[in-house]
Amino acid sequence: MNFTRWSARLPGTQRRAAARADHGVAQRGDGAVPAARAEHLPDEPQEGATAEGGVDELPVRAVLDRIPALVALVHGPEHRIAYVNDAYIAAFGDRPAGEPARDALPELDELSLLPLLDQVLRSAKPRTVKSRKTSGGRSYTVTCTPLETAEGPGVLIFAADVTDHAEAAERLRTSEREQRETAVTLQRSLLPQELEEPDDLRIAATYQPGGTEAAVGGDWYDVITLGGGRTALVIGDVMGRGVRAAAVMGQLRTAVRAYARLDLPPHEVLQLLDGLATEIDPHQIATCVYAVHDPNEGRLVYASAGHLPILVRDENGTIHRGDEPTGPPLGTGGWLHASGAVPLGPGSTAVMYTDGLVERRDEDIDEGVAALEHALAGATGTPQVVCDRLIRAAGVTADHDDDVAVLVLQHPARKGSDGELFRNAALELLGGVEAAPRARAFASGVLSSWRFTPELHDLGVLAASELVANSLQHGTPPMRLRLRRTDRRLIVEVTDGDDHLPRRRRADPGDETGRGIAIVATIASNWGSRRTPGGGKAVWCEFVLPTGTA
Repeated sequence: MNFTRWSARLPGTQRRAAARADHGVAQRGDGAVPAARAEHLPDEPQEGATAEGGVDELPVRAVLDRIPALVALVHGPEHRIAYVNDAYIAAFGDRPAGEPARDALPELDELSLLPLLDQVLRSAKPRTVKSRKTSGGRSYTVTCTPLETAEGPGVLIFAADVTDHAEAAERLRTSEREQRETAVTLQRSLLPQELEEPDDLRIAATYQPGGTEAAVGGDWYDVITLGGGRTALVIGDVMGRGVRAAAVMGQLRTAVRAYARLDLPPHEVLQLLDGLATEIDPHQIATCVYAVHDPNEGRLVYASAGHLPILVRDENGTIHRGDEPTGPPLGTGGWLHASGAVPLGPGSTAVMYTDGLVERRDEDIDEGVAALEHALAGATGTPQVVCDRLIRAAGVTADHDDDVAVLVLQHPARKGSDGELFRNAALELLGGVEAAPRARAFASGVLSSWRFTPELHDLGVLAASELVANSLQHGTPPMRLRLRRTDRRLIVEVTDGDDHLPRRRRADPGDETGRGIAIVATIASNWGSRRTPGGGKAVWCEFVLPTGTA
């Protein structure tokens, strides 16, 4: 074969020849005498001369045989072998000239290059494939370039060994995958494994980490039963990615559960979290919504630290957005958060979520929230069904670029036999000490109408009597006794206008008072107290109903 013929068509050869021709013309001016090359001896380098003149005289085969890359030349529609260099022979063995590539170059088929050769031959355009691995474990980046040979159109195959780079990249991918799996495992272990189930709410939640190209973030959610029929709900998002964000998330979630037990208003819980976030990491911030549901009030009281608004669909299908008030994210410090409220009556569905559900690179986040409102308006069914529908409507897939947390809660409308299991009764405590016997009679009559067992009836009346007596002695008007029955418990609650919270203490043998709260704590399954939003306090206790209570 004539290497000189096709070597002139190698990339760069024609450009260098044209450049030399232009350079020679530029050296000759009008009337100038061309330089006489014969005046210089062959072994004397001419001043200003370069080595380019010698490149054209190098034998192509000698050059290709000595480069470390693999080079092969094929021609014709069957890609018959015209040439393979020494590096190619060392890698795959000698290859007979004139044989078709499909039979004589099985390694090309192994690298899926035969279709590429056809494409290069048809299009007359070079193509490159990166890091193809052979069965021997070596990886190659291959460039196929069309050219003319003595036998007709052909393809020059140039393969660079990139095994070391490929192995380093694979080790890096393995390390990143292991780190991501560690972060996902940590994230999931810090989220609640099972959601608490309040009497008056149906709740479902979902967490989906970002795709393999996205590091795990710090999204979290939680459901906390506060006692007295009330429930705290929280969702948040720690800025940042990886194990660090997940660890900060775990600390904040633990702190939220601890602060929730104090039964503070939502804005006070966020104030405490704000200070804690600064102590955990002054460079880390987080958004959060903390909300409390009280079935007696028919609303969701919440406070937001830079988080997205709560969305509520009422029983008529109208969407309400809890926009205000919203403070800055946790960890910024120096801000007094405030509580707001959004209606959540029977038949309503509320959604709390993180920005991964609504934020997209190509649109404003308000557009994402509006799209979520539209999806919520048409999403009916159980909370888990609503969760799944919102995820699908937002286009969240396994390769999503951000992690997503969604918390859906429903306050079901109780009707028929189910409604018989949820009852409320209240009595205004007017007057002085004479209100105590009226409260006992009221409690006895209500508990009898609810057909409790004699033992539970007597315990409920005793608890109501002690809480009312304690309020009459230490509280201020207005006072109210409230009895509430759910499908799982009896709740007795007394409210008054004094904000001093009672505490359990040991009474001395000679004391005539001070035993009321101790008695209630002994006979009830749980008890507690809290300050009410309008001033004053509420003291409550609850009894778990026996299994099978109608």
